[in-house]
Amino acid sequence: MNDQPFQTPIEYLKGVGTARADVLKKELAIKNLEDLLEHFPFRHIDRTQYYKIRNINPDLPYVQVIARLVHKEVLGEKHTKRLVAQVQDDTGVMELVWFQGLKWVEKNLTVGKAYILFGKPGLFNGKAQMSHPEIDLYSPEAMQRKGNMTLQPVYSSTEKLKQFSLDSKGIQKLVSNLLEQHAKDIRENLPLYIINKFKLMSRANAFKNIHFPEDANKLAEAKYRLKFEELFFLQLKLLKNKLLRVQKFKGNIFDKIGPYFNEFYNTKLPFDLTNAQKRVLREIRLDTQRGVQMNRLLQGDVGSGKTVVALMTMLMAIDNGFQTCIMAPTEILATQHYQTIKNLVGEDFVEVALLTGSTKPKERKIIHQKLENGELKILIGTHALIEDKVKYQNLGLVVIDEQHRFGVEQRAKLWKKNIIPPHILVMTATPIPRTLAMTLYGDLDVSVIDELPAGRKPIKTLHFYENSRLRVFGFMKEEIAKGRQVYIVYPLIQESEKLDLKNLMDGYEVISREFPLPKYRLSVVYGKIKPEEKEFEMQRFVKGETQIMVATTVIEVGVNVPNASVMIIENAERFGLSQLHQLRGRVGRGAEQSYCILMSKDKLSPDGKIRLNTMVKTNNGFEIAETDLQLRGPGNIEGTQQSGLLDLKVADLSADQDLLMQCRKCVEDIFATDPQLTSPENQILNRAFMAKNAGLSWDKIS
Repeated sequence: MNDQPFQTPIEYLKGVGTARADVLKKELAIKNLEDLLEHFPFRHIDRTQYYKIRNINPDLPYVQVIARLVHKEVLGEKHTKRLVAQVQDDTGVMELVWFQGLKWVEKNLTVGKAYILFGKPGLFNGKAQMSHPEIDLYSPEAMQRKGNMTLQPVYSSTEKLKQFSLDSKGIQKLVSNLLEQHAKDIRENLPLYIINKFKLMSRANAFKNIHFPEDANKLAEAKYRLKFEELFFLQLKLLKNKLLRVQKFKGNIFDKIGPYFNEFYNTKLPFDLTNAQKRVLREIRLDTQRGVQMNRLLQGDVGSGKTVVALMTMLMAIDNGFQTCIMAPTEILATQHYQTIKNLVGEDFVEVALLTGSTKPKERKIIHQKLENGELKILIGTHALIEDKVKYQNLGLVVIDEQHRFGVEQRAKLWKKNIIPPHILVMTATPIPRTLAMTLYGDLDVSVIDELPAGRKPIKTLHFYENSRLRVFGFMKEEIAKGRQVYIVYPLIQESEKLDLKNLMDGYEVISREFPLPKYRLSVVYGKIKPEEKEFEMQRFVKGETQIMVATTVIEVGVNVPNASVMIIENAERFGLSQLHQLRGRVGRGAEQSYCILMSKDKLSPDGKIRLNTMVKTNNGFEIAETDLQLRGPGNIEGTQQSGLLDLKVADLSADQDLLMQCRKCVEDIFATDPQLTSPENQILNRAFMAKNAGLSWDKIS
């Protein structure tokens, strides 16, 4: 928005004042007129329809009735006081009840007069009832007024706001005042050629009709226009950042494939690359030859072979005289990458080192020296890699694992580790739906590994209710008899941590009785035990000294036990889809058939059913992520809360995927011909962009 009048503090709007302004700021973050204009109704009520009392049923969300008041009285004492009234039409009688504001309501109700009543219907003792209805004295004028405002907006409010008479109706009045005074000040922010091409309503009309629509069609047009605008400017910002980086940051050129890459590929690689891995390596190869800094997101399910692709990209960099590093969010993950890469390259092939918070000072000193003199080619670690004292001779490639756990500032620190910024490869094992990836990582190019390595059998997922518990125990014994190991995972949700821990301990006791010593050995791991105890228990399981690991979700990331072939998830209905999928990825690491068993209580919510059915139906992380996005909305997908990018007011990334693609394509076309937005028809865009981004100039990366 950012048109001058709309930056006016909210207290100056007619009907607000200081006290109401304070509560609007605290409760709804409405600080100025723009914020109020963009506090959109969450639904509209059709006020053209009237019900007869006989046809009312409590399943209806709200009803509107014309009836005559036949009786009223105040019942009860002090705290139980209530006003009860009866109204009647030609089909029956309905009871009305109020528990608050009794004096005011009673004063305004006259027996014998007819009223237009509006509210949520209920049943009390088998009779129709309505509590706290909206009441208007019936008259032809009132009917006309209601008929004119066919779709009435409903706004979100809070208990605190209601104390200041700012319920939905109160907020509606403020928005009405605002539009009366300032509708003429709403400026257009899209060029005419875009408005015509996409058949968009004017901006001023869109704001009027999203609050007070003339009819259902106009409401749909208003929503479409405002969604388009929101997604368009989001993509404009992301693609502008990408464009700037291409112009501003030159990239090191990896122009040759040399002995490191070739020897590894021909003699050390223990398996054939999948077609998806080959495709991604080709995309990376092209990126690193263009003389522009690569910024690529590599998406792939757990076990799809992202680490091998990262390693081969690193060997490409080493062949061209550069050093490389991998940054992981936790020590466990950094150590796992280190061990995986050491196993793949073997001894005396290329020097690899691990740098984390627990690296001893003596080892640190050696690492620092070898980095500075260029001897050390691959450094793997945590945040320790970006400390100022870590200096590289010639850093050419940075691999970042699970980017959503790293801030943009941390990435930027790595860029500064070389005169020409290193190429960046971001890996994530959290499958992100395409539209979400284009928004969260819209300034990165995206590669996807969408097939599993040969020899990996898809994990079989089964859902059992509590009454099949003995059958599941029998299955576990069969698998253990084959020499396999089993995970049993319990939820750990902060709100009910005590209860969860009790479930874990109760479960542990039941399993200990069912799988007694000395034939069976168990490990137990949960968040509250000491790190050294946890490590000890983990190691016993990794070495195969225990056959069953009973744990909370601490094992979600970073445990790789190829011999573990069964994952049992208790209370599976309490986990989110992406978490269930991540947990399932802990098995299926070896060549044996693996199983994921979802245990749940008998009664499931509709969402719970969809989640568990989705898990049974598919192993495809992207399908799962799409369902997750539809069920939970983008704000709850892991890593998106802190991004700030998903603060969308009208658009919905799961429902508006096609529109997002159209907006992105439109922005790409504009930048292809007018990257600085200097042409006369794009001046309006340039101004709107600058205003939205607080004066940010085109040569600054945000």
